[in-house]
Amino acid sequence: MTKDKKNKPSKELPLGFVDRQEKELLVRDFIISNIKKIMIKYGFQYLETPSFEYTDSIGKFLPDKDRPDEGVFSFQDEKKWLSLRYDLTAPLARYIAKNYLEIPKPFKRYQLGTVWRNEKPGPGRFREFLQFDADFVGTKSLQADAELCVMISEILENCGLNKEEYIIKISSRKITEEIFKKIKIDNIEQKLTVLRALDKIDRLGWDSVKKLLGEGRKDKSGDFTKGANLSSKNINFLEKELKNKSPETEDLKEILKIFSDYNFNNFEVDPSVIRGLEYYTGPIFEVNLKFDVKNNKGQVIQFGSIGGGGRYDNLVSNFGNYDAPATGISIGLDRLVYALLQKKELKVKQTKPIVICILDKNLMKEYISLQMILRSAGISTEIYPGEGKLKKQMEYANKIKSPAVILYGENEIKTSKPTLRDLVSGNEKSITIKELANEIKKII
Repeated sequence: MTKDKKNKPSKELPLGFVDRQEKELLVRDFIISNIKKIMIKYGFQYLETPSFEYTDSIGKFLPDKDRPDEGVFSFQDEKKWLSLRYDLTAPLARYIAKNYLEIPKPFKRYQLGTVWRNEKPGPGRFREFLQFDADFVGTKSLQADAELCVMISEILENCGLNKEEYIIKISSRKITEEIFKKIKIDNIEQKLTVLRALDKIDRLGWDSVKKLLGEGRKDKSGDFTKGANLSSKNINFLEKELKNKSPETEDLKEILKIFSDYNFNNFEVDPSVIRGLEYYTGPIFEVNLKFDVKNNKGQVIQFGSIGGGGRYDNLVSNFGNYDAPATGISIGLDRLVYALLQKKELKVKQTKPIVICILDKNLMKEYISLQMILRSAGISTEIYPGEGKLKKQMEYANKIKSPAVILYGENEIKTSKPTLRDLVSGNEKSITIKELANEIKKII
């Protein structure tokens, strides 16, 4: 009789999730610090909402099923469904409705938070990612929409991009609404299917999108996506209208005038910019990076969209009789980080500790004293945290890319002169404790 082996947990991550290491996180922190400075400059308030909401408060992705398991991650709690937020806009609408009487109107808020999408993952498409949002709530003024585009441009340039490396594409939902009237589509579900299909033009191209507008499309994995069932005539009409670069809508005309007042010209009118969410009602915009990057397969591609937004004048009124027209913009920070990491000129300093090697466990008091002196001088320092001979300690220091190690044995303690070994040059120097911090600062 064979003995059952204990099942061990998998060390692999679920598809669509990723571990993020220090360099990526430091770039992300750099971007976030720039965002916060500009948000203060533009007068936005910082807000945080919970990761979970009642499902019916955010349910734009939800199908008509007993279990709302498509688009969002959900579970049932005390007879009510809870879901992880799929964006930061729907929770904001709930917050506005809950605090409508107390907040100033217009209300300008920004938020940084993780969102989750229960969708099919793919290259550069995660199920969990960090998002930045900025919104104006309680105003119909298109100056707010224009300012969001100007503000995002300032953020990107503060992060090291130049005007040739990004573009703000702008359109309006009024364009597609006019098209729907002309081809006589009034079914809400069919409209949404069309919008979601059109939102994939940038990623899939027109040939694949036409299949999604028709009977449907099978992807490379064999999965089939049901289409919008438009006729060939209507599909061709849609394509022609959305390739027209000079659409006439009053909201776009007004925004372009405001752009001129700002002397802002890093934009492009593109009716094929759709944004797949249902709640947009007016101007919409998309932020695109124009430089080449390498994907996970090492292929050179143009990165494309890192986010966007638009006007959503009716979303808050879903919660009751609230007059709260709004506009907002979202940036996927993880996608922006991925793109910026491939720009050679972007350098983020990774601080690595000086390692004090343990030559004698009985000298721990002296090691701790030396560590405290260096830390008080603002130098990242650690006593070797493991066990082992000097060779193993040196291997550790090199592995973590420490700039130097300190050798401090009985002889060094007697003379009060630790030995500093530069791990880049290999040079060693005997230095007084008083001068040690200054010497270390020369090499870090």
